[in-house]
Amino acid sequence: MRRVVAILIVFTLAALASPVSRLAAATRVALDGPWQFRLDPQREGRQRGWHQTPPGDTETVRLPHTWGVGTHEDYLGPAWYFTSMAAPADIRRKHVELHIGAAFYRARVFVNGTEVGTHEGGHAAFSFDVTPFLRDENVIAIEIDNSPGRDTIPGWAERLAMTGNTWYDWWPYGGLVRGAWLEISEGALIRRQQIRSTVDAGRATVTARVFAERVGAQGPLTIKARVLAPATGQVVAEGQASLPGTGAGDAIVTLRIDAPELWHFDAPRLYTLETRLLDHSSALLDTSTERFGIRTIELRNRGLYLNGERVRLSGMTRHQDSPWEGLAETAGTIRRDWDELKALQVTLTRPVHYPQHRDVLDYADRNGVLLIPEIPLWQFSAEQLADPKVVSLAKRLMKEMIEEAGNHPSVFAWSVCNESATTSPAGRAYVKELRDYIRAIDPGRFVTFADDSLSRIKDGSQSASQYADFVMVNQYFGSWAGPADGLAPFLDRVGAFYPDKMFLISEFGLAGFFEPDARTGDERRIRIMRDQLREFARRDWIAGAIFWCYQDYKSHRNLWPGLSKGYVDMGVVDEHRQRKPSYDAWREANAPARIRATWVRDNSERPIGFQATVERRGQDEIPSYDLRGYQASWEVRTPKGDLVAEGKQALPPIGAPANVTGSWAASSSSGLELRIRLLRPTGFEAATAVMQEGDRR
Repeated sequence: MRRVVAILIVFTLAALASPVSRLAAATRVALDGPWQFRLDPQREGRQRGWHQTPPGDTETVRLPHTWGVGTHEDYLGPAWYFTSMAAPADIRRKHVELHIGAAFYRARVFVNGTEVGTHEGGHAAFSFDVTPFLRDENVIAIEIDNSPGRDTIPGWAERLAMTGNTWYDWWPYGGLVRGAWLEISEGALIRRQQIRSTVDAGRATVTARVFAERVGAQGPLTIKARVLAPATGQVVAEGQASLPGTGAGDAIVTLRIDAPELWHFDAPRLYTLETRLLDHSSALLDTSTERFGIRTIELRNRGLYLNGERVRLSGMTRHQDSPWEGLAETAGTIRRDWDELKALQVTLTRPVHYPQHRDVLDYADRNGVLLIPEIPLWQFSAEQLADPKVVSLAKRLMKEMIEEAGNHPSVFAWSVCNESATTSPAGRAYVKELRDYIRAIDPGRFVTFADDSLSRIKDGSQSASQYADFVMVNQYFGSWAGPADGLAPFLDRVGAFYPDKMFLISEFGLAGFFEPDARTGDERRIRIMRDQLREFARRDWIAGAIFWCYQDYKSHRNLWPGLSKGYVDMGVVDEHRQRKPSYDAWREANAPARIRATWVRDNSERPIGFQATVERRGQDEIPSYDLRGYQASWEVRTPKGDLVAEGKQALPPIGAPANVTGSWAASSSSGLELRIRLLRPTGFEAATAVMQEGDRR
């Protein structure tokens, strides 16, 4: 269990490089790896002094960790994590903070027996100053409790009290689910930055509000910042600001960029902001490097406009859940799943009901996905929404999420709740209060929530959706909401409630148990996704649709009859990521273009080439957007897989259809297969066409 901090510093810094990192004065020391773990079902740990001396009967686990996978998967209550480390005198003379990436759900942190702080909320990072508590040898003990309650978020879904099952609809994965680390600094540190941008007349204005804190340095501080271009790394803007006084403070650096390269889901261009914090003698105290994007997103004419172009988008939700890691996901699992989501043509998603791992946010920035993050307030009753403690906690969770995710260009809106009692007076008041609160701290983004109650109201004034910047609708016609043919009149009715607002379908899909078995359930799921996408597309005020969901996920709800725990059959892949037929059906239905090809044949009717057209989907479809920077890749193979010919062709911007051609010498083999792939600028496949030699096209 013993850790030697000085050694860890040497070996962990390179591995921890990320888009947000400290480069100079502050040093990050990883604490992931082996810790000791112990359940506390009798809630006796503090009485028995575990916060001072770990008990003997512990088990070794590795961070990030959840006890919701494996032997203790059903356990609700407190559990403890322990580790030991050495802190040499030169470390103790500096400022040392203990950071937790996320701990689900309530955490109490002890260093050498002294409680240094508490935190409630399972998906945000938090930290404590541990400098005064360090000794030569140190014990860190963290008590975590994953018990839900009426006033926890997530918590008991009291809106469902009449069902006798108030579990929220995903698994309570208790633990240190996003790792831990130390940060060591001296003098002063950059606590965080808020980066925002506007574009006007071909010029971008970037404001970096830098929050700094002195931990030893006195006197005025200087903040110097510069912006590096996406591809070249050249400096395109510089600025500075002063931070007078003592203690903590903030200052704004304004930077201007001519002819900015705009971020887009097909062209995710990222600038780099490098910030330095200097003392009165220009000595470097701290640095921070962060990526950001410049783009414009507007809501007008009941449509969504990205960089001035009206777009209609689609995507899927995804739980941070797997049988092998639960909520304690590794970077590899995140990357693998999100690569699959991009293969599924995802350009927009409300990723799921809770704040996302930083790796998810970084992935969406780099690969092009628009996000609507949400706090996990799910199926709350009017009484819960009226509870001042719930409202206060919701505000704090929103603030934490905005501070962590607010610089990411992929984030364009925030969601304040899901499927709660938002037609009640308390629900309407809650949404309006949260909207106003968010506008005050992040005025450049939109605010909304996922509404499943619009079918039960008579006019728009009865729902809190009147306060949303755009309306998100969860609907399950064809299952929970009633017959499938009820969708069209429902959409027309709710669209008339808010004739000036844009709509997004924030959930639709099918739980497999509505059919006798998983196979027939997936067949019905395919019918629903195809039919309903067409129905959404007929209404131009519906700017996008999000399918629920990517994978089957662990829950106490919505299971096959007779089960009280298991995996909800709603994904296009199962919990092990094995694809169902609905995977290919969704990928095909959401391709942004169609490829039509014909053979070119010689006098003997042997294929010696092809002609093809690539045509984007029209504005009366979902998805629909211009295709810029795309290329076509093609290959011809024999039935044995031998390559006959291949080629690539850069395509002009596809508003009008683009032509693709290829040719080769006649092959002695028969039964050739032509495969044409349309590739996004990011490299992901956008559409595919396959033609066999026998096809008379």
